[in-house]
Amino acid sequence: MKTIVTGGVGFIGSHLVKRLFEQNKEVIVASDLSKLDSENLSSLGIKPFDVELRKADLSDYHQALRAIEGADIVFHLAARVGGLKYLHSTEMAELAALQANLMIDANVFRACLEKGVRKIVYASSCAVYPMDRQFSYGTVFTEDNLELSQNQFNILSTGYSEINPDGGYGWSKLMGEIELGWMKNIDIGIARIFNIYGENEPLGARGHVISDLINKAVLYPGEEFVVRGDGKQSRDFLYVSDCADALLKLGEKASNPPMTVNIGSGKAVSIGTVAEKIAELSGKDIKITYDSVKSVGPLSRTGDITRTKALLNWHPKVSLDKGLRCTYTWVKKRLKGEKLS
Repeated sequence: MKTIVTGGVGFIGSHLVKRLFEQNKEVIVASDLSKLDSENLSSLGIKPFDVELRKADLSDYHQALRAIEGADIVFHLAARVGGLKYLHSTEMAELAALQANLMIDANVFRACLEKGVRKIVYASSCAVYPMDRQFSYGTVFTEDNLELSQNQFNILSTGYSEINPDGGYGWSKLMGEIELGWMKNIDIGIARIFNIYGENEPLGARGHVISDLINKAVLYPGEEFVVRGDGKQSRDFLYVSDCADALLKLGEKASNPPMTVNIGSGKAVSIGTVAEKIAELSGKDIKITYDSVKSVGPLSRTGDITRTKALLNWHPKVSLDKGLRCTYTWVKKRLKGEKLS
């Protein structure tokens, strides 16, 4: 059975490819391959001959069609992704995320239908959940907070009050879910992914909070250790290998109507707590500075993973402390130009 991973040289995708290879699956990576220079696959021990690489610009339908050729199951992770500044800093950034992801998703889904793919696992996001609920502390989302059942796929035209995703990126992921809900004769798993961290996460403008703070800690005191906001805002952090395992389980359980699950740790952790843990890991006498002027995004965003545990027989295995240690070591090597594998 051929398994195709779009975006398979990216952050989560590279770890998923590793898991599939370890299970002796025939793995094909469909990507523009622009990230090959980052050594994401080789740093995880994947050699060039271990998987098939198909170079494809998935925003072009004909290239997407060739990329999907022969697939039994497609894990669709390719997307325009990044941190707060990269996705939400300007209206043009919001528009770019919306347009790019709508185009990629439409092409991949259409290609899957034309090529008779049996299963799709879609990397959606917690960004689909209503933003108006995310600006108070202690917010936890269950899948029922946005349950796109078969009779609700017209919600956009009926003004359903719960539709309020996080910017262009959130809208693109919500539209991807709706597209999949209309697809018949194909089993589908939808993963609403929360805050994933770990090796191979982008650094710089496209990085998320953990990689960004570790980056600052490694460079400190050459760079200030600045935390956006007061540090009280919280996120649901899950280590990347646990995310990959959940996606594999979802691939086994995919169904029609689609099976939709949250993928996260189910625990809220404040950014301030993460900053303190990273400062301690550094072994340096770091002065943490909180900048209340900079935007922080939602104050609280945590996933209830009760359904995920029950349906997938899955639970997170890597503690935050262990995951942070592994990620810190990786970021430090990356910044120093050391060999990662």
